[in-house]
Amino acid sequence: MGVIIEIPSALKQYVNNQDEVEVQGNSIEEAFESLCNDFAELRPNLFDDNGKVRNFINIYLNDDDIRYADGISSSVQDGDNIQIVPSIAGG
Repeated sequence: MGVIIEIPSALKQYVNNQDEVEVQGNSIEEAFESLCNDFAELRPNLFDDNGKVRNFINIYLNDDDIRYADGISSSVQDGDNIQIVPSIAGG
């Protein structure tokens, strides 16, 4: 068993239209690395040119915002759920 990453509608096209992808890793960073290794076209949509998570991407670990934990270094365990939530802006 691994970590489940929920894929938002806007990014499903990069992961064969899957709602969820199971990956391995001990941190969110490792889980994202595993995800991007499997689906290389996803990387530029999640990370900027400096390798940082894009500003408009919010990440939740088991429904908790990682900004209030250890960020992308937050530890994960088998069965954990990571949600990628793009910010919505408009005017």
